[in-house]
Amino acid sequence: MQPLPYYLGLPLWANARWKGMLFSTDARPAEFLAQYAKVFNAVEGNTTFYSVPSPEMVLRWASATPENFRFSFKFPRTITHQQHLIHVAKETQEFLQRLEPLGQRLSGLMVQLPASFSPAETPLLESFLRRLPADYHYAVEVRHPAFFTQVSTRAAYNALLEKLGMNRVIFESRPVHAALPLDVATREAQERKPRLPVQLDSTAGQPVLRYIGHPELEANHPWLDRWVAQTARWLAEGKRPHIFLHTPDNHLAPELARMFHSQLQRRIPGLASLPTLPAAVGQVSLL
Repeated sequence: MQPLPYYLGLPLWANARWKGMLFSTDARPAEFLAQYAKVFNAVEGNTTFYSVPSPEMVLRWASATPENFRFSFKFPRTITHQQHLIHVAKETQEFLQRLEPLGQRLSGLMVQLPASFSPAETPLLESFLRRLPADYHYAVEVRHPAFFTQVSTRAAYNALLEKLGMNRVIFESRPVHAALPLDVATREAQERKPRLPVQLDSTAGQPVLRYIGHPELEANHPWLDRWVAQTARWLAEGKRPHIFLHTPDNHLAPELARMFHSQLQRRIPGLASLPTLPAAVGQVSLL
């Protein structure tokens, strides 16, 4: 398969409901990652936000994926949310050492901060980021409204990331908030996902987009069109974006990602198609 010029993935790789859609119909959980990595070249990796994986698990992840695959794992919530980056040198070192066997597969490690982390704590953030090893790329996601609405705060935050060569995560939740809350998954997503201004602030060479989609696939087109156009512009600028697509319960996330890529192909002639696993051949297309 011709390598893609950008990274495309989902928030996770293990979902039994993807059997027959992304995985073979008889796939076992231990086979999910390997089959996922045959279609997508990146994953957001929310699992590390909740717990640090065992050494054995990390080795299994490495053996299940090709070298050009990328994990954009989140730093554990104990570091970012519970301790607010305070006195976390030991925990950070242990986390990065645990993931070290993945080598170059680590890219865009995410520092996701809670809404309570305010601009007043930016010096603390800078101190934390400066201590991170230069072996990997990093992306930072802030959720305090002032980072978006206060002009000087936004400019200073972007300047910090540019100086450090780190990417600002772009969070797009308008599609899911535009949906009618007709099911539990959509209602829960609307409660959990913040509504923040969407700003095209690219501070380094690997922009990160986290897109929280509308539960009805076709309803995503107005938003996807804009992000497809922006992705094409990033690629024309020589950047390599990471695009991660969610849906409320992520059942249709693989189809949403295929939809995104199909639209990007129409803008970029010669862009390779995503592979289709044998189990998915002949399925009814949702595109």
